[in-house]
Amino acid sequence: MSAVTDVESSGTAGHGGTSRGGTSEVAPGYRANRTLPLRVEALRQWRRRRTLVMGGILAALPFVLMIAFAVGGGPGSRDGGNGRITLIDTATASGANFAATCLFVSAGFLLVVPVALFCGDTVASEASWSSLRYLLASPVPRARLLWSKLVVALGFSLAAMVLLPVVALAAGTAAYGWGPLKLPAGGALAAGDTVGRLALAVAFIFVSQLVTAGLAFWLSTRTDAPLGAVGGAVGLTIVGNVLDAVTALGSWREFLPAHWQFAWADALQPQLEWGGMVKGAAVSVSYALVLFALAFRGFSRKDIVS
Repeated sequence: MSAVTDVESSGTAGHGGTSRGGTSEVAPGYRANRTLPLRVEALRQWRRRRTLVMGGILAALPFVLMIAFAVGGGPGSRDGGNGRITLIDTATASGANFAATCLFVSAGFLLVVPVALFCGDTVASEASWSSLRYLLASPVPRARLLWSKLVVALGFSLAAMVLLPVVALAAGTAAYGWGPLKLPAGGALAAGDTVGRLALAVAFIFVSQLVTAGLAFWLSTRTDAPLGAVGGAVGLTIVGNVLDAVTALGSWREFLPAHWQFAWADALQPQLEWGGMVKGAAVSVSYALVLFALAFRGFSRKDIVS
């Protein structure tokens, strides 16, 4: 461990720190903010097999649903005899309805997985490959390394959330036609307004998942097992959903990010409602900032031995 510490210490001195002799040693042309560029990290993550597999799963989901509707005869307007129509009952009304349905069936769990995967695997995988210490000895400052990996992980998470509705909208329009977004409660959104409303819904889903991203990223800096970080983030997210279902908690549930996970549906109302989305975003961002801060603080003091 002492050898690793000596390597990191010499690397830190190269960042512009003070050497043991008390003088500042900076290699000619060295710039800490130019180490591990975002494009390099993004390319490294793009080439990972798990990135391609996750993208394939999300792109395939709309077609799986289309096949299910074709085999089952379409959702129609079956309401189980209680007079209620859900978003799934209007799935085949238009391409916009199909895209909204894909978001509805995936927002609760499926879209949690890529966020936990990209943010939880990013640092822990380097540790499991024993390449983390070599990145720091390059030398890449610890804060710079975490910042690059976090930005790229969030970028891939956002891309995953955008991919699903884009594919669903294109496939749904080809299969069911382009038209207004039929609302379960009655009425419809004009076809020209649907893309903007769906984009707002995706933006809120991404913000609401920042707490999962923060949890996965923090766990990634605490363990050398990528599956532990990813599984821990997904597991705790499930625990949050379970707690939100406990009505005995009353108003305390409003402090759970899971309580607001479907507030994006307010963006698909005739009159846009901001209340739920603002509250949900505030809760998620607050948790995420704390978790990101813990990740940076803990990693800056951690002995890197792998």
